[in-house]
Amino acid sequence: MKPLIGCAGWSVSGKHPGRFSGSGTHLQRYGVHLGCVEINSSFYRPHRPQTYVRWAESVPEDFRFSVKVPKQITHGQRLRDCEPLLEQFLAQCSGLGKKLGCLLVQLPPSLTFDAATAEVFFAMLRQRFSGAVVLEPRHASWSAAEPLLQAQQIARAAVDPSRLSGDALPGGWPGLRYWRLHGSPHIYHDSYDEPQIQALAGDLVGAASEGVQSWCIFDNTASGAALGNALLLSKLTTIRH
Repeated sequence: MKPLIGCAGWSVSGKHPGRFSGSGTHLQRYGVHLGCVEINSSFYRPHRPQTYVRWAESVPEDFRFSVKVPKQITHGQRLRDCEPLLEQFLAQCSGLGKKLGCLLVQLPPSLTFDAATAEVFFAMLRQRFSGAVVLEPRHASWSAAEPLLQAQQIARAAVDPSRLSGDALPGGWPGLRYWRLHGSPHIYHDSYDEPQIQALAGDLVGAASEGVQSWCIFDNTASGAALGNALLLSKLTTIRH
């Protein structure tokens, strides 16, 4: 259960000269050093299955992708009446094959928890996808969803900066732990310092020792901090593991 550590996107910044030099695409060079990536572009637009196939062929066998569920499903339809959209999305990202490691369902801040809607959506998703799923709710009412998430084996993401009570730690189904770190206090820009990364490494290695798969995605990409944080965390977890 080696922790999966990466960034939101695989853009290779010039802040790490020598680490990502050489031939190949950004993804190919990124995949040499990190074990996973979060595809956020799928949130905004569809990708052809062949595109996902090409991405999967660009990385090592043990590399994994987390794919963000389209905005049209989560924000447009608000999880309702979206069966055709969900099937189209799953057909597209199935091109990743076994390298499809996780689906990320990020909800809009205005979407309150409605038990009936959530039960129908997650049952529909689970009928079509048996792999790892993580939810990032952004309305406080979703604290009531914990029993449903556990029943459907849906993890709840830990996020930084924290937005809701309790979301600084992973929740939902305990068989998966997923961190999304956006930079703090200057969101999307600020880097995490070494003591913060050391503490996080302890959490990830602790999950591995319990036989629990863990992910950590750095989304503080705006000023290029994510790559450095991910590389350091990967190094520290390898040493401890």
